[in-house]
Amino acid sequence: MICELISVGALLLGAVSSQFSPAPSSPSTFISDEGPCRIYNFGLSADCQGRQLDFVPWRQLPVTLESIDLSYNGLHVVSAADFQNFPQLRILLLQFNNITHIANEAFKNNPLLEHLNIFNNSLHEIPASPLTSLLNLKELFMSNNLYRHATLADSFSKLVRLKVLSLGGPLVMGLKKNDFQPLKNIQLQTFAIKCSSNLSYYEPGSLEVIHTKQMGFDMAIDQRPNALHHMLRDLANKTLSVIQFRNLFEFTYYMGDEDIFLNLKDIIASQLIFHRGKFNENLLKMALLNLQVTPIKWLRLQYIDFARSPTFVDSGAGSSITELSLDNLDLWYISNPDVLRFDWRFTWFKRIKQLSIQYVYFSSVPCDSWAEMEGVELLDVSNNRLSDDVLYNKRCNYKGSMPNLLTFNLSTNELTSLEDLSSLIKQFRKLEVLDLSNNKLGSAKESRHCVWTQNITRFIAHHNYFSSEAFHCLPTTVSYLDLSDCNMDQLDLTYFKKATNLKMLLLSGNKIKFIPSKWESPSLQILALDGNSFGLISKASFQHMPQLSQLRAGNNPYHCTCELHAFVQDTIAIGKVNLTDWPLNYRCYHPEPFLNTFISKYFPGKVACDIRLVIIISVATTAIVILIFVLICYIFDLPWYTKATYQIIQAKYRAHKENLAGDVGNFNYHAFISYSHSDADWVRDQLLPCLENNKNPYRLCIHERDFMPGKWIIDNIIENIESSRKVIFVLSRHFVNSEWCNYELYFAQQRAMGKTFSDVILVVKEPIDPSSLPSKYCKLKKMLSTKTYLEWPQQVNQQPFFWAQLRSVLGKPTMTREETNSIRSRNTSEQFSVVEERIPEVNKPLEGNKKEIQSEIIHRTEIELQDQRNLEAQ
Repeated sequence: MICELISVGALLLGAVSSQFSPAPSSPSTFISDEGPCRIYNFGLSADCQGRQLDFVPWRQLPVTLESIDLSYNGLHVVSAADFQNFPQLRILLLQFNNITHIANEAFKNNPLLEHLNIFNNSLHEIPASPLTSLLNLKELFMSNNLYRHATLADSFSKLVRLKVLSLGGPLVMGLKKNDFQPLKNIQLQTFAIKCSSNLSYYEPGSLEVIHTKQMGFDMAIDQRPNALHHMLRDLANKTLSVIQFRNLFEFTYYMGDEDIFLNLKDIIASQLIFHRGKFNENLLKMALLNLQVTPIKWLRLQYIDFARSPTFVDSGAGSSITELSLDNLDLWYISNPDVLRFDWRFTWFKRIKQLSIQYVYFSSVPCDSWAEMEGVELLDVSNNRLSDDVLYNKRCNYKGSMPNLLTFNLSTNELTSLEDLSSLIKQFRKLEVLDLSNNKLGSAKESRHCVWTQNITRFIAHHNYFSSEAFHCLPTTVSYLDLSDCNMDQLDLTYFKKATNLKMLLLSGNKIKFIPSKWESPSLQILALDGNSFGLISKASFQHMPQLSQLRAGNNPYHCTCELHAFVQDTIAIGKVNLTDWPLNYRCYHPEPFLNTFISKYFPGKVACDIRLVIIISVATTAIVILIFVLICYIFDLPWYTKATYQIIQAKYRAHKENLAGDVGNFNYHAFISYSHSDADWVRDQLLPCLENNKNPYRLCIHERDFMPGKWIIDNIIENIESSRKVIFVLSRHFVNSEWCNYELYFAQQRAMGKTFSDVILVVKEPIDPSSLPSKYCKLKKMLSTKTYLEWPQQVNQQPFFWAQLRSVLGKPTMTREETNSIRSRNTSEQFSVVEERIPEVNKPLEGNKKEIQSEIIHRTEIELQDQRNLEAQ
């Protein structure tokens, strides 16, 4: 705003005309850099600015041109041929050259010319004749040239469309009454006149014929202060929007007693501007006293050189400026902050509605200044390098201060403490808008205990350094909160629950890493999150913001995922929330193959994003795999092989333990085979060949071959079981019905008493249901239910694996005791018979039990014979 207003003031003097420069080319327009000028805008504009040209290169320019910029070159003359080929020319910029002469027919072929700028050249006379043909001319800047008089020729009366005119120069010593007579019937928008720094004369009535809305004077009245009387009188009863005085006193401070602003009371204007020039308290007081009785409601002092007079003495009688009533008072770029209390009072601020003090760099704020500004509704003290201790004085009583203040602008200063600010501002009961942008606020240390006035609705604090801990020091009554570019990396969600009136939240340009799903803001309507560091948003991110209607969240490092795709698709489809910066600002950052891909062009597969479909496919696939596995198991009998392998491993482990225990080799046979007579063929044809007829044969004991002739059967059974490392029971239905097999099973159980049954190997030749066994086979039932047994497979292809299992259970065949003794006998040349070698040495511990076992067998036999006789008798 301040720059715009200064530019308007400069335009009044013809010093600035950039707003009339050709518009820069857009990417879609044709551009050519060939030749001395840049041709753009489809051949309608030529930019020849600053090319060090000393002539107009008209031969190299297209005849279609409507705009030519030849400013900042070294042109000396404008000839008749320079622009004759451009009949469509509307804008011609020739400022800041060294033009001394313009040919009379220079613009003869340019009847459409509307804007001509020949500011700051070396013309020695006003070019009236060249301008005669420019009947469509609207804007003419020809000040700051070397002509000595400002008298306009009669031909200017024909420029009836003229709206902006600036003329004069450093050699114009004054104004005459008839200088501007040709303009008496022309209604201008802006008129600016420049005269010498040493104004020599001013004839009353010189400006009476001027009809304009904006009037600018660039002339110093150091030598002719009374000329201001006549200037103001000439402007009396005219309705103006702006009057600007530039360098009113350029070299000296006015020390006279005469009130040179006396005729200001007759001026009807909206704004009065004093740009540059020297002011003391005397001159400023004269201007303000007269402003008290004028309709002027806007005063601006900018770049003035203020200093108190050496002879000024404060009489203590109070300020004479008590009735100054202004809508706007601007104090800008004033190097001496004493201007704020030029008469040692702040009374002149009492009835100001909007007070703007910028770039004054005052170093203190006296306590009484706040009380004097009782009428101020907008206070702007931005751009003053204010610190906390300058703005807030703990010794001052601020109660009741600034009773009408609605807007307080403290932006672009050096404030650090929210706590001190709240202590000051809580007394401003009507304050609604607070601007704290571009400061150093937001540290946790300086944001502990804050109490704000309850009327604040707009809190502007962008470009600060807020931590999440500082949120609890923000006012909760706001409807508008701007915390953009505050270096935040996380949010305090409890604040947003309390800020129930918040409707617009700006968090752009921070470092927020994630958007919490429990972010509650019941009244929020507009949210800006662009330029942060989060990569994921989803439908859950804003589900607790029921009123949200506008979201700006572009320029973030998005992870292109199904959640993001679903959020975008749902948001666009439903249309409740408008993504204001969609789609150009939304690009993928992850994964790497999608880097810089527009999210609008990211379409993941339906299978990847539909969790229900994923579950269905997963369940179906798992079921198929299980089914195939079961089928494979059924076809190839995999459970049987697995079970058999497990048995082999267990057998090897038991064999290893037996080797460690030293039990290996203390036997005559590797295994005793117990089987029914009905299964003898299977034993002779299958079992014995596979175990005895191989590279490492086992020594097996079967009753048909290895029982000692002439001995009791019971003795043979007991002795051979005791002389065998393992006992193999071939189980079948015939085995269960065999009485001798029952005896052998009983003897094997007695042998294993007190031990585990690892020496007993059960081979199930035929399927047997343990529950169908007689009660006398209770031990066998238990062994079948608790002990792993081998099953003879009916499939031929599984039988080799059965033999491998059995060999593993039997263990590696080692030399029996008989073989060991034979070797030892040969070494000692002692000859023993085979019968003697077979005498079991380990039977001695069982000699005591042999009679008991025989008695038990005889007793059972007698009982069975008795039962048989009873059955026959019946």
